[in-house]
Amino acid sequence: MTKFLVIKKRNIQLLGAFLVVTLLAVVVWRVQLTKVEPAAAAPTAGTQVFTLVTGEFETKDKNGQMLEAYRFDPGSIVVKKGVPVELRIIGISGDTHPFVIEGLGLKGEVKKGETTVVRFTAEQAGTYEIRCLTHADMRSDGPMVGYIFVQ
Repeated sequence: MTKFLVIKKRNIQLLGAFLVVTLLAVVVWRVQLTKVEPAAAAPTAGTQVFTLVTGEFETKDKNGQMLEAYRFDPGSIVVKKGVPVELRIIGISGDTHPFVIEGLGLKGEVKKGETTVVRFTAEQAGTYEIRCLTHADMRSDGPMVGYIFVQ
């Protein structure tokens, strides 16, 4: 006795559509893996490049109350006056950290799991604060502040 497998034309069309969608998904996924993010782009020649991360410290006081403190790490960097600077700030702790760099007129936001790139050229020597607006004082687990020393 001979057995036959009958496949309807509609089933073949559905299988073909499924294979096309699967192939497209794999191609898009592979392209996303090889995509170069702007933060990883090479800075221009002569640019001073610094990488900072957002960090958090936790502990409990003697009464068992949770204490937290956020910070930029490293807490200070030294740059040269008149030379372009690129800061790459990586969000490690905390969901979001909107910030300002006082005296340079710069602002931005660091998000957890992302890299924020800030570019500037300081024309005046001095000390400039990079200050998180979310953690500005002790009431908000701060101050979360870093220092840029321009020589």
